[in-house]
Formats: sequence, C-alpha cells, structure tokens
Amino acid sequence: MKGTTIHLDEYAGRLAAARIVDGRLDDLLIAPDDDSPAPGAIYRAVVDRTMKGQGGAMVKLPGGTGFLRGAKGLQQGYALNVQVTGYAEPGKAIPVSAEPLFKSRHVIVTPGKPGYNVSRRIKDDDAREALLALAHDIAGEPGETGLILRSGAGDAPSDEVAEDIAAMLELAETVLRDTGRDPELLVDGPDPHTLAWRDWDVPDALFTEPGNFAEHGVDDMIDALSDPRVDLGGGHWMSVEPTRALVAVDVNTGTDTSLAAGLKADIAAARALPAALRCRGLGGQITVDMAPAPRKERRVIEQVLKAAFRADAIDTVLAGWTPLGHFELQRKRERLPLTKILKT
Repeated sequence: MKGTTIHLDEYAGRLAAARIVDGRLDDLLIAPDDDSPAPGAIYRAVVDRTMKGQGGAMVKLPGGTGFLRGAKGLQQGYALNVQVTGYAEPGKAIPVSAEPLFKSRHVIVTPGKPGYNVSRRIKDDDAREALLALAHDIAGEPGETGLILRSGAGDAPSDEVAEDIAAMLELAETVLRDTGRDPELLVDGPDPHTLAWRDWDVPDALFTEPGNFAEHGVDDMIDALSDPRVDLGGGHWMSVEPTRALVAVDVNTGTDTSLAAGLKADIAAARALPAALRCRGLGGQITVDMAPAPRKERRVIEQVLKAAFRADAIDTVLAGWTPLGHFELQRKRERLPLTKILKT
C-alpha cells in the first residue's frame, strides 16, 4: 500500500504505535512493562552529591537516582525540576536535564529561553507571521518563557494551535510555581499513543480500533524485527546486530553481481538504516561495514546517509569513515532496545 498509515493498538499486552510508509514499518513505539521513567517525564529532584570530576551531580528521584550534567553551583539538598532525557544503561543513573521543555503537537514551551520562534520547516512567510501573531495574542509579549511553534502548526486550524499554546503555558507555569522539597513526579512521560499524536505527521489513514495490528499485518512486521536481516531490494540486504559495545551493521550485495552492486547496496542501506534503528530502539555507537565500492563513491554514500538521518528526529552524529573503510555513527539512546522491552 502506498502512502503513510498510523496504527494505535497493543503488542504483547503493551500500548504500541506503528507508522507504516509504503507498506514497510517505518517507526515503532512500544511501552516498557516496568516502572522506568519515560523520557520527557518531569520530576522535582534533590541533589544528592556533586561529581566534580564528571561535571555533574547525582540527584534523588522517587525510587531512583538521576545524573545531571552541568550541575555547576548546586549544593547537596537543593531541590530543582529536572526532565528525563533518555533511558539509563544497565547499572547507571537515569540521564536528566535541568532545563525541562513542555512539548505538545504544535508548540514547545521553553522556560528560561525567551523569544518566540517558528519551525524552519514552515517556509511560507505569511504562515510564519500568522503563527507569531497568534503566539503574541495568547502569550503576550515575550518574557522569560519562550515558545517554538512546531512544523505541524503550519497546517493546523488556528484555534487548535491557540488551545495548544494556552494548555502548555498553563502546565509550564504550574510546574514552575512548585515549591516542594522532596523528590516527586510532576509531569508523567508520554505513552506511545501520545508520542505518535505529538510527533508524527498527519497520515493518509489512521487506525485505532483494537486488533488493527493483527488485521493489517503490523504484528508480523514487529515479529520480523527479531531477525537482524533487513531486505533492501534488488537482492541486497543488511544485518543489524547490537552487541555490548556497539551496533554492528553489515551491508551485503546478495544476489546482485553487477559492477555497481556495492554502491547500489550501500545507497539502499543508507536510506533504510534510520528506520531499522528506530524500530529496534537502537542507539549508541554504530559501525557500518559497507559493501565493497570504489573509494571515490564514499562522498555519494555519505550524502545519502546525511539526507536519510536529516529526516530522523533522534540526534545522530555522522562521525565518518574509519581507516578500515567502515562508517561510524553516534546516536542518542532515546529509546529502550526492542529486545529489552519484550523481555520485561
């Protein structure tokens, strides 16, 4: 099926959301079946101890510990609001930030970062001016709290955007007025259905009825993620396998024996890699063993990689080529690996 469909349902008894693009699984969100704080959750935390050598501090959270970078000037016992920025690696504290953001479908409220801004993806000058005028109407003149109008606001009805701005400003003000002194959850992190509504573009079709995963073959697509092999078309394929130290990606030409087989396989792998990593929840260091191709073609492969990851919402640094001809990336650990979710 051509086009984009979004499916909201359950998988293995957990809330799940899947985005299908042209018949292929493009993104997947599944809720973990444990008490792990979800990225985006906002807590009142208490500084436990500073760690000068690491440039941060350990902070107490309800039932756990967080690690806050850039904790200069903080003292033990100090209470502050923090936001979970990712999942903790085994045996490590939960990563948190002292600059919480309040994010919804159309707006991001940025306390301590004044100014009203519009997403660069909105190119139309009239639309940009209209959104800025709407922000001033709802929020008044810029103060210490800023606003970012997201790309989705460009096509949304103005009353819907206005309602979103007002709701996020009210939530931010409520949290900022908090004067408690003990660790406490202030704003829960979004579940997969909320994340899909907040971050995914409007699809060609939306399916929300119970059982639609099975009806539309989404269950089978998720089951297939347990196999490291990703078919790339034209007989090409790649293997995506996480290890303790890194994610290893091996690109293969398969049945293609043409002179340009290596380049074609590498380009196909570069385009498919973001979705393969997203759906498996993989991050950290990623090493890609490209199929053999002339050295002069590396620039083309790198350009395709840059374009593919530019459209990906998860921060990924393209580190470049190694002396052995591998390509390395560093990707933010924003999600739990699918293997870990399904084991809980």
